[in-house]
Amino acid sequence: MTIPTLIQNLNLSQSWLNILDKFGNISGNELSPLILTITDFEENDDIRQLLDAHLINNEKQSIQTVSETIFPASLNKLFKNDRHSFYDEYIANFKRIQKLDAKRNSRGTYFQRLINYPGNENRINQLENIIESIGDSKNNRRSRYQASIFDPNTDSLDGPYLGFPCLQHVTFYVTKEKGLVLNSFYAIQHIYSKAYGNWLGLINLGKFVSGELGIPFERFNCFVSIEKLDSLSKTEAKKLYDQAIKETKV
Repeated sequence: MTIPTLIQNLNLSQSWLNILDKFGNISGNELSPLILTITDFEENDDIRQLLDAHLINNEKQSIQTVSETIFPASLNKLFKNDRHSFYDEYIANFKRIQKLDAKRNSRGTYFQRLINYPGNENRINQLENIIESIGDSKNNRRSRYQASIFDPNTDSLDGPYLGFPCLQHVTFYVTKEKGLVLNSFYAIQHIYSKAYGNWLGLINLGKFVSGELGIPFERFNCFVSIEKLDSLSKTEAKKLYDQAIKETKV
């Protein structure tokens, strides 16, 4: 019987490290399903720096690069009080953004799908629809607080590994205490090369939406159907985990 792996009550960095350790206690190279819930959005700089250095040494994308495909925090800083100009700037520069990593971004980025999703006639800014819906007391049906990433018109392709999109769907929820919760669903995720950056990007997305609404960001939840060990062997994963425990302040 498949038993879900639940990770909770840890910050972002500790959550990632704890999940990496879980692979040493299973027979295969996949955790299925994985459920992650985070209320402490802080990072351990030592863990992040160690992982970043390891990724770069193995010619993988940095945590920041992965994170920015979900929420471009560096661009948002330039338009802190004007989200509409932020959207427009991203869309206007999207072809240039694609060229920065033409292979991985050939069919889009996660943030591009959130703010410029294909429609029958016009592109759809799903993120803005969510913000407006939550903020409108007369039109705040909770089923509107969701956005799709997967597009069957372009993403239902043959091939053993497409790479994008692994993130399928996000939803938002406002608690009785007026706090914002962000939920996300991954069909497949890679713990080594993608997970940390993915979660950081989604947390930054949650902070953005909560900031625009003027309410606190309360919780981030992530459901992963299949969490893969990725390109690391179990021996390499244990070595990386042991190095983190030894060299960082966990």
